[in-house]
Parts: sequence; structure tokens; C-alpha cells
Amino acid sequence: MSPETIQITLPDGAVREVPRGTTAAQIAHQISPRLAKEALVARADDQLIDLSRPLEQNTKVAILTPKDADAVQVFRHSASHLLAAAVLELYPEVKLGIGPPTETGFFYEFVRPEPFTPEDLEKIEAKMHELAAKDIPNERKLMPKPEALELYRNNQQQFKCELVEEKATDPMVSFYTTGKFVDFCRGPHIPSTGRIKAFKLMNVAGAYWKGKEGNPQMQRIYGACFVEPKQLEEYLQKLEEAKRRDHRRVGKELGLFTVSDQVGSGLPLWLPKGATIRRILEDYILEQERRAGYQHVYTPDLAKVELYKRSGHWAHYHEDMFPPMDLETEQLVLRPMNCPHHILVYENKKHSYRELPVRIAELGTMYRYERSGVLSGLSRVRVMTLNDAHIFCMPEQIKEEFAGVMRLVERAYRDLGITQYTYRLSLRDKADKTKYVENDAMWDLAENMLREAMNALGLPYTEAPGEAAFYGPKLDIQLADVMGHQETYSTIQIDFHLPNQFDLGYVGADGQLHRPVMIHRGVISTMERMVSYLIELYAGAFPAWLAPVQTVVLPITERQNAYAEEVNRKLLEAGIRSEFDGRNEKLQAKIRDAQLQKIPYMLVIGGKEAEAGTVSVRHRSKGDLGPRPLEQFSADLKQEIDMRAIV
Repeated sequence: MSPETIQITLPDGAVREVPRGTTAAQIAHQISPRLAKEALVARADDQLIDLSRPLEQNTKVAILTPKDADAVQVFRHSASHLLAAAVLELYPEVKLGIGPPTETGFFYEFVRPEPFTPEDLEKIEAKMHELAAKDIPNERKLMPKPEALELYRNNQQQFKCELVEEKATDPMVSFYTTGKFVDFCRGPHIPSTGRIKAFKLMNVAGAYWKGKEGNPQMQRIYGACFVEPKQLEEYLQKLEEAKRRDHRRVGKELGLFTVSDQVGSGLPLWLPKGATIRRILEDYILEQERRAGYQHVYTPDLAKVELYKRSGHWAHYHEDMFPPMDLETEQLVLRPMNCPHHILVYENKKHSYRELPVRIAELGTMYRYERSGVLSGLSRVRVMTLNDAHIFCMPEQIKEEFAGVMRLVERAYRDLGITQYTYRLSLRDKADKTKYVENDAMWDLAENMLREAMNALGLPYTEAPGEAAFYGPKLDIQLADVMGHQETYSTIQIDFHLPNQFDLGYVGADGQLHRPVMIHRGVISTMERMVSYLIELYAGAFPAWLAPVQTVVLPITERQNAYAEEVNRKLLEAGIRSEFDGRNEKLQAKIRDAQLQKIPYMLVIGGKEAEAGTVSVRHRSKGDLGPRPLEQFSADLKQEIDMRAIV
């Protein structure tokens, strides 16, 4: 091989000999004109680089297109530079912060005396399209660090100066230019602005510089951005659907819960209808657990700080706990977890292997010091009631107990109408020596047991290092919202650590003392989070068994009020959650209001119905179902409720 050439190894293993200094863009052209057209960025020996970067040594090269997630993030980062370029042209006095890509687009931070208005965003977006149409190159330049600092000082860009001082570790500093816009940036970027067409500026939000309170306040402009216009259109449609289903909006419209400044952020008040849904969920899961052999307990919402120091929660979670309360002789703290309390229930008496497994369950209320910026309706709160349980078992019982919990989860999801979920094994990050308990043998055993349990069930899963609890690995069952964002709702954790911390034991068949294993599990999450999920899943139109009001009785005129009230009374006596609407309103207005409240069944009572002893049935989505004898309707609805039908 000539000194003037280098070898390029492609992803399929093919090797090409090319002149030294050949760019990834030129290699793409050699492979295929179509690939060259679609290319956004390249990967050289596992490092993302610009397509225009010259290659000076033997390198493994992959040309990345919009099919690659890393390439899409580079594309979105280039869109953030386009945003900054447009803002600077329109408002030259702004001070620049940072502009990273996000999961669905980008943002860029600015300091400006006046707030950006919706009209400003329209102007900026138009300017972005104008600059994009000019197909301006994104060019990388290097300059000495002192020169870079001088550039930003001259332009009075103090935040950029700060970044260069902190982040630029090499003598030469990497910059990217997009027309008149020059930004300190490691890159890479797509070749030019011409590809950036499918974007929309969404909103402006306040943010502290570097995310730290006390730092200057920035204005963060968010944008959605996709490679193809169709993708943007689909995203915006999903966004509208998410807004329609937003549990905060629907919860307010249906009178399910409220939040009061007099109570505090993250402390929702359950209104009667919301409390009804919660109570139904609680009764449901308690019954399922009783059938599965769980024993239910009540434990206090607070305890001595020493309890959580012993369990390890104080060392690992005290920043997320509320401050201790000083009493005369002791310090008490609101509990962040229920497990230490259940451990004390277990050790209240001696246990034989014949008693195991011991399954202790509780609707346990917990408290977390969530920061105000993350609080949201019912989904992110500071006080929550978890459908919690802890199983104390012998090691050889782990797989059977794990399978039993999985059956309970799948039964609950089926009854609740939840069909879209995935399994994630949350493991420790071995490199993190502060977050996790130090015991390699314990971790390896617990993680392997989880894998074996999942493999035995034949269920697909992904692994997520760094997501384990501090004391052990866990299976997280992830539910996705309309936008595809995943959150953990159910969890099963294998724990060898806490039984050691509390010196738990049981007498084995050999008459010797042995250490039990703990399985922590939550089937339907906290009441707050699950209700928020169900509100959005059904957009407030709950199936009859979950609906806070299952029927509403609507007399056409006041002459039918007596019979309508009798119908309502009989429904209530039959255990059906019914309401009587005796307002002096037209029938269509009553039906409209019942539809807006998403009540499953409306029973219209006119003269014929009153005379015949029937009800005219109307369903919120199926429309008019015709007249039926009240007894038949009541029996049919009771059957629908008992079956937990999802209709």
C-alpha cells in the first residue's frame, strides 16, 4: 500500500484503498449516488464525524442515513444551529446559551430583555425556512483558545466565553459556522441547511443557565424536527391527541381531582368522582392479592431516621426525602419506601420454612421530595399510595414467586384494558461505586436469577444498566403514553441485601437458621400514577366497571320525575353508580352534558317509558339502543361490570 493511500473498512467487511485525505462524502459517492444523497454524517472508528472530514489513517467507516438514530440526532443538532442563526439575524442583541438535540427536535437558549412572543416564534420559524432554503454550509473551523475567547468577548457573548473556558481542553477550539452564525461546538453536523425542512417551533420556556437555581434566567425555544415532513405531521397529530387525553385537562373537566396552592404543589385533592375510581382500583387489587395469598397490613407513614439509615435509604435517597422532624427524644421522617416497615412486620415473629413464602401487602402511602419543576397532575406528585408488597421466601422459591407476580400483573393489565407494555431488566452500573451496594457476588446472583426467571417465562426483554435499585436488580414493566414516552408502572425486585441488613431468618428443614430472600413488587403502581394513566388511556371514557358514574337517568319533562327517581333508586340499590338529572333543561342539553361527562349509559324517561315501566337506553358511543325493561337493563349492566368488559 502506498504511503499516500489508506484502507477504509466498510460495515460489511469490504476494504477500499483510497487516497489519504479522502472524505466520508467521497466514499459515499463511490459506494452509491443514492447513499451519497441520503447521507447525513459518518461514523469513523466509533466516532461520529462530518461527511467533509478528511480521513488520514486506516479507518472503519459507516455512512449514516436517516435510518440511524445517531444521524437523526446530528440532524436535529444542526436544526438548533439553524434556529440560533435565525434568532441572531432577527435579534442581534441576544446572548447565546446552548442548543442540543432532544428526543423529538431541539432547543436553544437565549438571554433577551424582552420575552419571545408567539408572534416572534412565527417570525423566527419563517427566517429558519428562509435560511434553510439557501442551503448554507455547516463548516467546521479550528482556532486557538485565546482567539476563541477574544471572539466571544468582542461580541459580548459571556455565556459562550464561560463554555469555552470550561469545555475547551485542547489548544485548538472547534467551531461551526452557519452563514453569519459562529458557534463553539464539537459537532458533527450535517453538510448544509438545505435538508432541514420538517420543523416547527413549539414553545418558549424559562430555564436557569446550566440548570442551576441562582444562575441567570434563559429563554429556551423548543422546536420539533424530523427528517421527513410526513414524520413531523404524524408527530403533531400525536401531540394533539396527547393534549386531548392529557389527564390534567380531562381530570379537571370531569371533576376527578384538583390542586390547590393552599395545600401545596404535588399534593392533589381527590374529588368525589376521582376518589371513586381510586377506591375501585384499591378494592380490585386487594381482592386479587387476597386470592393470591397475600396478607394485608397497615404501617405508619413515618418512622425514626435510624430505620432508614439501617435499610440504606437514608444514605442513597435522603436528598429525595423530606427533612426530619425533631421531637423531644427522636427524629422522625416521612417514609420514602414501605419495605423497612414490612421487614419489621416479618421479623415480629419467628418463621419456619414451612410458612414461606410470606407475602405482606399494603396500600402504603409514601412521600418524595420531588422538585417543583417535575411535578405534574397525578403522574408526578409528592405524596403517593403504592400498591406495594414484599415476599419473603427461600431462594428455591424465587422463580415460582416471580411467575406468580407476573400472572398477577398480566391479569390486572387485562382487566384494566392495558395492552401496550414492554419488559426491562434494570441492572446496576458496575462502574458506579456510590449508587449501589458493594457486593459483586450478590449482584451477579440476583441479576442471573432475574434473567433465568424471564427466560423460563419466554418473555422478551431489554437490559438497562444503571436503572437498578441500590440494593438489587429489578424487572420494570414499561407503559407508553400517546407520544411513546415510557414510564415504569409495575416492578419486581430481587433483594438479597436488606435481609442481611436486618438479620432476617427462618428455620430450615435442617433445624438451622437461614436467610430469606425478599421480592419487592408493585402490580398497578401508585394510585396516583395509575389513575393518571387510565384517564389518558381512555381519554376519560372509562369502561363501565371503572366509570365513577355508570348511568344517568334523564326525564324528558317534570311529569316523569317521580318514575325517573324510582329508576335511579333501584339502580343504586342494585349496586350501580347512578345519578338523576332532574334539571329543568331540554333533553338534548342533558344528553350533551352526559356525553361531555363521558357517562357510559343514559336512560331516557318519557311518557311511554313511565307508563310501560321501561327505560330508553342510550350509550355514549353506540347511540340509541332502544327501550328495555329496567330489570333487564340492570342485569345486563351488572354482567358487564362483573366481567370487567372493556367497551
